[in-house]
Amino acid sequence: MDTIGDLLRQWRHRRRLSQLDLAIAADVSARHVSLVETGKSNPSAAMVLRLADHLDVPLRERNRLLLAAGFAPRYAERPLDDAALSAARNAVERVLRAHEPYPALAFDRRWNIIMTNRAVDPFLAEVDPELLRPPVNLLRLGLDPRGLARLVVNLADVRAVFRSRVRRQLAAAPDPELAALYAELLEPGGGDARGRRRHDPDDRPLRGTGAAAVLHHHHVRHAPGHHAGRGRRRVVLPGGRRERLLVRRAHGIRTGLTTLPDVVSASASLIWASG
Repeated sequence: MDTIGDLLRQWRHRRRLSQLDLAIAADVSARHVSLVETGKSNPSAAMVLRLADHLDVPLRERNRLLLAAGFAPRYAERPLDDAALSAARNAVERVLRAHEPYPALAFDRRWNIIMTNRAVDPFLAEVDPELLRPPVNLLRLGLDPRGLARLVVNLADVRAVFRSRVRRQLAAAPDPELAALYAELLEPGGGDARGRRRHDPDDRPLRGTGAAAVLHHHHVRHAPGHHAGRGRRRVVLPGGRRERLLVRRAHGIRTGLTTLPDVVSASASLIWASG
């Protein structure tokens, strides 16, 4: 089991800071940082949280630091269906419903889908039932040939977006389950570069055929709070007239449109609910 000194050193290296850098940022002596890391000094809970704050350690991992130092966790972690989070859950549900008839979904830090609106259902109609067994993982759903991958025209672009995001997540906070998912689905391969265009990695559309639409996404980050279950929200903006007609038709709403092109555009939303 890692000691508090081991964990702080790991986080300091992850943030590419020297002991002096951390000491200056936290307004403590470099000698004290060294003594804590080598186990020659036992830090107080306040000092642990002070150093963690300047190392930008996620709240969930701050609990681990406190436990390693011999203190009780400070940050509660609850599932979204907990009664204490009813207000947050209702807010997410309202956002999802407000996007209808456009599809929207919420997923946790490991990309497991935790909530969707009704407009998502048509996109899952041709997905292998094996991939729809809970927990449904958005990465696997989007990149597995039994899921949406076979319908995606620019799969290399989409894979690059997912890879960029997951790499940033793992750089910010290690997670064995997410790392295993990355190794399974996102390890760079020879075919990834085929058909790739130069884009901002956060601004690539997903182009699909038939009901698999173009998902052009933008994201909004919530300021972090003091609850280990809070996270970020990503919102996708509606497209043009043809996109709206497509999504409405998927819900059985009369559109007056008699034919659809093979490659079409639609809008969708992703809600990131860290938990």
